[in-house]
Formats: sequence, C-alpha cells, structure tokens
Amino acid sequence: MSKNYRAELVGAFGNPIDENPTGVMEEAAFAAKGLNFRYLTVKVEKEDLEAAMNGVKAFQMKGINLTIPHKVKVLEYLDELSEAAHIIGAVNMVVNKDGILWGENTDGKGFLISLKNEDVSVEGKNVVILGAGGAAKAIGVECALAGAKKITVVNRSRERGQDLADLIVEKTSADSIYVPWDTSYKAEPDTDILVNATSIGLYPDVDKKPDVDYDTVMPSMVVSDVVFNDPNTLFLQEAAKRGAHTINGLGMLVNQGALNFTLWTGAEAPLDVMTDTLKKEFGL
Repeated sequence: MSKNYRAELVGAFGNPIDENPTGVMEEAAFAAKGLNFRYLTVKVEKEDLEAAMNGVKAFQMKGINLTIPHKVKVLEYLDELSEAAHIIGAVNMVVNKDGILWGENTDGKGFLISLKNEDVSVEGKNVVILGAGGAAKAIGVECALAGAKKITVVNRSRERGQDLADLIVEKTSADSIYVPWDTSYKAEPDTDILVNATSIGLYPDVDKKPDVDYDTVMPSMVVSDVVFNDPNTLFLQEAAKRGAHTINGLGMLVNQGALNFTLWTGAEAPLDVMTDTLKKEFGL
C-alpha cells in the first residue's frame, strides 16, 4: 500500500508575525484529531500580499489566516466572501475551495464566544470599541448583529472611525457614533463593555497601553482586549485595579481558531487541547 508523505497546508500571513502562537495551537489540534495538516507562520510584507495569495493556490493550501496588516487588503485577491465578511469589509481567514478563495471573518464571532464563556452578553448593552481596523470592524458588526444597543467607535483617524460607525448604522439595527481619540479617552459612566481592538500592547510593545483615562473605568464594566501576546496587558491590569471584569485575548484567539480549524478540516475542533496549549505557551 502506498504512503502519502504530503501534508495538507494552512497557515498565517502577516507582519509582525514572529510571536504569533496560532500555529502551535492549531498543530496541537491537528495532532489530537490525527490529521496530517501543517500550519505555516509566514512573514509577508504589504507589497508581497498578492504573490503570497497566489502561492496559496500554487501550493494547493487548504487555507490561510490573515493578520496585521492584511485583513482588508486581502479582499482584492478573493473570489468569494461570506455574508459577514462582506458587511465587515475585512477577512481574517480564507478557505481554498479547489482554487476558489473564499473569505470569512471569525474574529468577531470568536470574540462573542469568549464573552459568552464568561457569562457576558452584548444584548442591550453599550459597547465602546477602541480602534477602527479589521478586528474592530469584526467586533463592532458582530456585537451589533447580536443585539448591542449602542456601539461607540473611538479612533484617531476620523475618516476610519466615522466609516465604521456609519457601517454599523447602515447594516444593523444598533445605534453607533464616532468619538475622536485626540486626548485620553474618558469612558462614559453608562459603558457596559470596553474593548481594546487596537494592537497597542502587542509583543514586543508590552510596556504600552491605550491612551485612556483609567480612572473613568468602573467596577460595573467589562473590559476586554484583543491582544493575546502578552495576554496580561497593561490595559487589562489598569482596568482590573479599578474593579472591572477583565477578559483577555486568549479566549477570542482560541475560539476564532476553532472556527477556522473546522472550516479548513471539516472536523470538530478540540477546544480543550487548543486552550491548554495556549495557556502552556504563556505560562498560565
């Protein structure tokens, strides 16, 4: 009987990406399920994205993750989009369907699952999102679709911030406003959920935190960060000092990774294995 020495390939394109632990998590899941898959972590510059996406087809990869700075730009090189990805206007994963590249966004869905696992619901809540990039778009749209009452977008670029607020109002039933981030952001007392959807605090810049007046963070608030490396960000540390319920970026990473796993392989993701692997990586 002949042997198959070729593994199915998936991976991630981004820059910076050296410290991204997704591959460790996904390969542990592949091993747990007995799947002959490999996850490649690949540094791809902005100007090389088209060539990289052509490589997905040339290598007959099963799919790819996209991270900073490719989540929006990659849309130019895809053949099809999910409904959610079309609304969000950003993609964090691609499935190669026999040469047809189909884009999905699992960031927002993974974020909502991470909140649900902490018994937090966005329905009827006031959500404040710091940032207006790919992750912020996904989180904002998914929160609105899940019944959030109001989404406040805080961003330094007025154009990008207003565009996201307008998108949420146009495509969902939630209210949304843009707030300029010209000075330290002061959280409104009626804020229920405050989310850092920027890359501030991502390794190696672990000594940085979003420009927020942390004394406006209340114990009644849920404060979440999308940054997963290091998961114990200064943003969350400051919020915890004020008594807020904090949720780090590991849950979002695991849950969006599990969704990606299933879309690529067709198998149910081993969540416990993926979670334990990441916790081990970060010494938790």
